[in-house]
Amino acid sequence: MQGRTGNLTLLAAVAATTLFTHGAAMGQDSGAVTVTSSLSGLPLFLAYFCVSLIAVIGYLYLYTYLTPHDEFELIRADKPGAAISLGLSLLGFALPVASAIAHAANIVDCIVWSVIALIVQVIVYYLVRVPVPDLSKRIAAGQLAPAIWLGLASLTAGLLSAASMTW
Repeated sequence: MQGRTGNLTLLAAVAATTLFTHGAAMGQDSGAVTVTSSLSGLPLFLAYFCVSLIAVIGYLYLYTYLTPHDEFELIRADKPGAAISLGLSLLGFALPVASAIAHAANIVDCIVWSVIALIVQVIVYYLVRVPVPDLSKRIAAGQLAPAIWLGLASLTAGLLSAASMTW
């Protein structure tokens, strides 16, 4: 009986050693393949990331051009309302851009949907001014309520835009 147990123990040790050695070699091979496979997506990552950065810069430029108040000047003057409204608006734009990246068939498709997201944000700015006509003046004066209203409306529109792009 002791001979059988010794043989089984020896057999188990040999099997474990073989599996460990072979498994480690396989792990290294598959790890190298995984890294190489992952890095093969780097050019597309960089392309989509650069497109999204350009879209964000374009959005900030156009949005701050269209609004009567100068958000960056107000931020430099330590007006929190301007930072809140612009920051939430930017997030409201970035959400659908991220969705466009995730669902786009190609870079051009991503650009088209990013432009649509920009148009939605501009429309929201003008719609939010309907119940608060002096919105920009109040944000420039440092009032937080209109800034929060604008920012959260922009974020809401961005969230709905992002969800709508999942078709």
